[in-house]
Order: sequence, then structure tokens, then C-alpha cells
Amino acid sequence: MTERLARAAALRPWRTVIVWAIAIVVALVAVGGLLPGHLTTEGNVTNNPESIQAKNVVDDHFPADNFATEIVVVRSEQLTVDQPAFKARLAQLIALGRATGSIAQLGTPRASQDDHAVMLPIRLVPDENDHVGKVIDVVKDQNGVDGFQVAMTGEFTTNHDFNEVSQHDLEAGELRFGLPAALIILLLVFGAVVAALMPLTLAIVSIVVALGLTALVAQAFGLSVFVVNMLTGMGLALGIDYALFVVSRFREERVAGREKIDAIATTGATASRAVLFSGSAFVLAMLGLLLVQSTIMRSLATGAILVGVTSVVAALTLLPAVLSILGDRVNRLRVPVVGRNVGRSDAAEGRFWGAIVRRVIRRPVISIVAVVAVLLVLASPVLGMHIGAAGIATLPDRLVSKQGYLALKRSFPTAGSEPANVVIQGRAGSPEIKQGIARLRAELRRDGHFGPVQESVSPDRTVTLLRVPVSADVLSDQAISDVKRLRSDYIPTAFPRIDSSVLVGGTTAENIDYFAVMRYWLPIVFAFVLGLSLVLLTIAFRSIVVAATAVVLNLLSVGAAYGLVVAVFQHGWGAGLLGFTQVDKIEAWVPLFLFAVLFGLSMDYQVFLLSRIRERFVTCKDATEAVTFGITSTARIITGAALIIVAVFLGFAMGDLVMFQQMGFGVAVALLIDATIVRSVLVPATMTLLGRWNWYLPSWLDWLPHVEVEAQHGAGEAAPAAR
Repeated sequence: MTERLARAAALRPWRTVIVWAIAIVVALVAVGGLLPGHLTTEGNVTNNPESIQAKNVVDDHFPADNFATEIVVVRSEQLTVDQPAFKARLAQLIALGRATGSIAQLGTPRASQDDHAVMLPIRLVPDENDHVGKVIDVVKDQNGVDGFQVAMTGEFTTNHDFNEVSQHDLEAGELRFGLPAALIILLLVFGAVVAALMPLTLAIVSIVVALGLTALVAQAFGLSVFVVNMLTGMGLALGIDYALFVVSRFREERVAGREKIDAIATTGATASRAVLFSGSAFVLAMLGLLLVQSTIMRSLATGAILVGVTSVVAALTLLPAVLSILGDRVNRLRVPVVGRNVGRSDAAEGRFWGAIVRRVIRRPVISIVAVVAVLLVLASPVLGMHIGAAGIATLPDRLVSKQGYLALKRSFPTAGSEPANVVIQGRAGSPEIKQGIARLRAELRRDGHFGPVQESVSPDRTVTLLRVPVSADVLSDQAISDVKRLRSDYIPTAFPRIDSSVLVGGTTAENIDYFAVMRYWLPIVFAFVLGLSLVLLTIAFRSIVVAATAVVLNLLSVGAAYGLVVAVFQHGWGAGLLGFTQVDKIEAWVPLFLFAVLFGLSMDYQVFLLSRIRERFVTCKDATEAVTFGITSTARIITGAALIIVAVFLGFAMGDLVMFQQMGFGVAVALLIDATIVRSVLVPATMTLLGRWNWYLPSWLDWLPHVEVEAQHGAGEAAPAAR
């Protein structure tokens, strides 16, 4: 199929290019007309936990505009809140805020214990205009005027800053760092400007078309704003990788003397088949994330799957058409020095890796033991992994929400803009409920970590809502511990008979339930992805040994990446040197995401490398020679592909959001390990020891279809499987 597609596209290149051009135009129209306003910053779990039940009850029985969402803190080091100058300044700030038309309601001001600060709850006008941005502008302008410190924090302020930082990270990391770094690496790999631009072009085309598809999907399903970050990063990685495999194989076939169309067809039968299988492995890994009961995880998976499929289709159709148009002009504009290697099969990189492989092959057992020991040591910190979420405390100090958090923490340590919601269902005012509320208030006062409780009753008097302030950072360990204690200890004690109708919700409770979902699905996703990968690789190479070996080696690199993420971010080993933020926890979604993405991406290299080894083994029947040839012939391409993905994800790691730092660093180190240590040591050592048993397929699996990846074009029958 891939050979027929490549030949058809090569024989009708302009028709193929025009079809893709139309697809790009349609995608751009869809992105511009359908995507804005259909991405959300909110993320929910879909298993209907206690926090979501509480939220639904509150939404049904209490008008959403009854409650303040933001808190403004006004402080003066010289004046106290009861002095006329302080009161006048506060009145002036309120007037400026009202003048924006963005404030719907003011809450009751509350003075700090030292009487030098006032906390003013506000409710914003509930519509889609950027009302929080207008109030933020007032806070920025007035902060520091006449010696008054003015700060603001809250749900919408934090979301506003979060979106701003996310967009900055996307532009600065992926576009300003990832793209230029990828171009430099491509120039070094290909040694020619025209060839180097082709992978970038394919990646950009794939991203644009996938964004158009995302815009259509967003009309039916709520998608997270992070789908754009995910789609862009994975589109760059996959599009560039697949183009590297295809273009390099085409150049290789031309050097071998094949005519242009035949070279494209051979590339379609070999490298394009490897792209199809590696892309399928990546999509299967991402399908594991779709299982997770989280809208954010499903959004990330959707973006990755769409751009993965688009990249594969573009590599199988658009690339052959462009290669047909360009022909040998793909080698135009050679780069000085590195361009001298164009067309050479004995380039320095191949000789370098070949020397390493030959040393490993001479001592395979020692090599395996030494490298596995190192990887296990690197993975060992994962045993102390603490799952959680980075709250507002990890945001940059320049952001308004972070400044407001610090001001609130200083002057009102038990106050918070997003309290825990205790939802009591039952006839309000009944003796049972009144006594329970009294007991709960007494418990919370004794605890000392909760702020003053606010009580509200629904209009139909069937629900009582207690808003219990927790830490200013609702994702801090303190806030999470407090809400867990509220659920497990105080609610059952205060309401011993009606605890089934008392629910605890709010942002902190929602995150606790979210952490539980991540922990629950982690082993399930592991089993799903590993199982499907094993099946796919067994079919691809008609060998259960090769498939199992590839899975185990990928697990080692993933485990080492987990351990390094924990060591750097949680324990702080080298965090300051690398410019990362040390935190006490690893983002709950990062382990799941890293596993699926790393397994999918590392399969690219495994499929490409193993396919070349298999192709050589078909003709020479010598495992050692096949391994040496496979590694040396793919050295430049796999090294370049890995470095490009590392550069793209280091762009994420260079951002301000600690979650992206963890994700980017994890992907980067795992792929470096996989493309160097695993490829140059573990793969040749294990395959040398196994010999012909590498291609063992049990007789009861003979019914599997013969779809070997990159079997030598025109080489005749495949090598017999070991028995």
C-alpha cells in the first residue's frame, strides 16, 4: 500500500500538492472561524466524584453570581485601616474598579489582624468579555501609588495569568527555540538547505491541517487550551522525524543508482512502511490516554492523535510528490563542511557508532549488566515520587495572581479566594442539620487552619452551603491535607447520621479527586499501551522476541526518565543549575503523559532501527553483521531525529510553568537515553546474544499476516523465523 501511494503521488505530483494546498486553506479557515472560544482552561474528571456532585448541587440551587471569585488586598505599612487616608484610598480604588464596568458586586471588606491591610472580595460581571483583564490593569496601575500596595488574586486572575504564561511558553519555547534548533540540526544531518527545509515544511503542514481537524472536533467536545501546545510540539517532533526517514532513504536510493520514480517507490516500500508502523505505535500509545477519565488528558490525546495521523498521511503522500518535483535538487545549497558527507555511506558518524557497536558486541554480557545497572540507579528515585499539582505558589513573581497570593498569605493566612464548599442536602434549619453545623464549626475553630465559615441557604431551603476558606494556594500540601481531613474526620464527626448527603467540593477537593483518577488509571494505561505495542511489533517483525525486547528496553528508558524527573524537580538535584523550579510534587498528569508519549516516540527509533537490521538479516543471515549495519546506517538519522525532539521539548522545559518543565525535561532525557545508550549498547548487545532467536515466532502464531516493516525491496522471501 505504501509503495503504491508513493508511486501514485510521484507520478501525479502537482495534483497531490494542490490537494494538500486546498486542505491547508480549509484548515486555516476552520481554525480562524471555529477554534476561538471553543477551548477552555478548565479541566474536569468524568467519573462523577464527590467534588463534581457537590459542584452540580451548588450550580442547581445557588445562582453562580452570588459568590465572589476574586480578592483584592490593599495594604499600607504606615497607615491603619481605620485612618481617614486609608479609607479614602480604598474608596478611590473601589471607584476606579467600578468605572471599568467589570465588577458586578463587592463583598464585605475585612481587616487584617495588624490593621494595616484590607481584604475586599469582588464578583466580576459574568460574560465572555475580558473583565478580569480590565480589573488587573487597574491593580497594576495603582500598586505602589501613595505608598499603598494593591494586589489581586482569585480563580479568574489565576486563569488569566496561566493562559498568558502558557502562550508565552509556546511562543518562546517551541517557536523561538524549538524551530530554529530543529533547523540547525536538520542542516547538520542533511548537509543541504533544501533537504533540511522539507521536514520543517512537512511538520508545519501537518500542524496546520491537524489544527483544522481540532477545530471541528472542538465543536462537539470541550477541549483544553493545552491541546494547541500538545499538537504543536508533537507535530514538530513527528513531522520532522517522518520526513527525516523518508527523505534520507530517497537520497540513499538515488546514490545507489535507482531512477527517480523507482527510488521514490522503493522509499515507499521501505521507509514509508516504517513511518506507517511507527505512527501506528504512537497513535496506539495515545489511545491509552483517551481511556483516562479526565477532559485534559483526553484533549492532549486528541491533539496528539490528530497530528500523528496527519503527519503519517503527509509523509506517505505529500513527501513523495515533493520529492518527484525536486528530484536531485533536494541536495541543492549544500552546507560547508557537513555538506561533504552528502551521498557518502561511510560518513564519520557511521564509523563512530560502528566502533562503539563492535566493542559492545565483543562483550555483550558485561555491556548489558553495566548499562542496565546504570538505568536502574537513575530510575530509583521514582520510588519516592509524590503525585500532586503545582499551585499558584510556583508561578513567576511578576504575575498579578502570584503577587496577590503573596499579599493574601502575608496579611490573611487563613483566607482564600477559592474555599472548600461543604454542601449539606436536607431541610435547612432542621435540628439535625443545625447541630451538625455547630459541631463542624467547633471542629474547624479548634483546627486553626480554616478561615471564618460563611453559611448560605438555597431559595428552596433544601440545601445549605458552608464556604470554608482554606490556604491561599488551594493546591498546596497544606490545603490538600486540610480538605482531606475535612472529608475524612470532621464531616463524619459532625454529621454522623446524614454523612451520605454531605458533600465536600471546591477547587482543592476537585484536585484531590483528580489525583485519585490519575493514580487509578496509571497501571491500566501501562498495561494497555504495553499490550498493544507488543502485538503491533510482533506483527510488524513477525518475532515475539524482538517485540518483547523492544518493550523492555523502552521501559528502561522511561523508568530512567521518571527517576531523573523526580530527582531534579522533587529533590532539587541540579534544578537551580538547569533553571528549573523545585517543587514538592510531580504533576499528577505527567507520569501518565510521559509514559504514553515516550513509548510512542521511542518506538519511532526502534521501528526504524529494527527494520534496517531485519532488512540486512534477510540477505546476510548473520545477526552480528545485521546489527552493525543497521546501527551504522541509521546513526545520522536517528541521532538527528532524537536531537530535534529533544530541542522541541526543551522548549517546553524552558518555560515558566513547572508542569511543562517536568514534561519537557522528562521527554528530552528519555529520548537522549533511548537514542544513545539503548541504541548503541543495549540493542546490539541483546541482539548479539540472541542471534537467530531474535526472529523467533511460535508456530501457533504462524497465522499472523506477513507485513514486515522495510523488508528489502525486491529481496524475495523473508528469512525463516527461528523455531
